[in-house]
Parts: sequence; structure tokens; C-alpha cells
Amino acid sequence: MADTLLQIWGGLFYLLNKICFSKVERASGTAKQNGWRVRSWIVYLTGLPAWVFIFVSERDWIAAAIESGGAPAMISGLILAARGDGTEPKWLNMLAKFSIFAGLGLSIHEYGGITNISQFLELGIASGFLIGTYLMARNSQHGYPWLMLGNISCAALMGLEGYFILMGQQLVSLVFVVDAYVVRIKSNLTNRVSDGL
Repeated sequence: MADTLLQIWGGLFYLLNKICFSKVERASGTAKQNGWRVRSWIVYLTGLPAWVFIFVSERDWIAAAIESGGAPAMISGLILAARGDGTEPKWLNMLAKFSIFAGLGLSIHEYGGITNISQFLELGIASGFLIGTYLMARNSQHGYPWLMLGNISCAALMGLEGYFILMGQQLVSLVFVVDAYVVRIKSNLTNRVSDGL
């Protein structure tokens, strides 16, 4: 029962985050976009504890460290969205980088190297979500392909470990990430064409 509740908690809020990212790309005006960005980071942070607990309980150390290490990038995104622009504290980036190495070190120690499929999937999660979240915090469209890698890797890992609610949530989230990316690319192309005329 607790596993199901954690899956619903983590899955629901991470899905809401991706829906909010999609709404950012469809919103008109900077104020509305920033409003959706603030919401996206708040719901992302709300779902974080459930994901970390699940990853730790499965001894998915890389993913657990990356998720907790992603919190500084999420907080950066929230700060930047709330301010409208600017810079975030440097210690947040340092904490995120430390978490990457700590998670990788724990996983290598636990398994005696990178030896199984779950660790490779965790590396996909790590690179996808950490780089994607970092780039999204800076409002870069290049964060979307990284988030796609994270969604696909996480869906596969959750399926292997029997967390089918989270697997489904990751696949549904992928749809919203792809949608947001396509909308952003179309918007950028439209802006380039109108700027060139």
C-alpha cells in the first residue's frame, strides 16, 4: 500500500511538472510564462521526496543521489522564474555536482562497478534529468531532449522494478515533454522568420 501511495505521490507531481512545462510553451506573455514556470518548479519539488524514497528503497543510488542533487537545480529554476531573470546562488550548483559524484560512488561501491542494466538506466536518468533540469532552469529548449532521455530511462527502470504506476507516469510525461519541445521549436522558427522579414 505504501509503495502505491508513493508512486501516486511522486508520479502525480512529476507529471504535473511536465504539464506545466507544456503550458509555459503555450502561454502568451512573459508574466504568464513565468507563472507557469513557478508552478512547474513547485510541483516538481513536491514530488521529489517520494521519488528519492523509492530510489533509496531499491538501492538505486545513482538515481537517488541525482534526484536529491536535482533539488538545487529545481530551486534555481524556482528562484529564476520567481525573479523573472537573474542568477541563483552558486552553492546550489556545487551541491548538485557533489550529489552526482556521491551517487555514482555509492553505486560503484554497492555493485563493484557498473555491472547491471539498472545502473545503465540510472545513468540515463542521471544525465537526462540533471542536465535537463539544469537547462530548463535556465529556460533553454535544449533541456527537453535531455528530459526525454530521463523519462525513457526512468520508465524502463521503473518497469524492471515493478513500479508500473511510475512507469506509466513517465511515459505520459514523455508525451508532454515532446509536446512542449515541439511547441518551443515551432515558436522559435516563427520568431526567426518574422525577425528575418
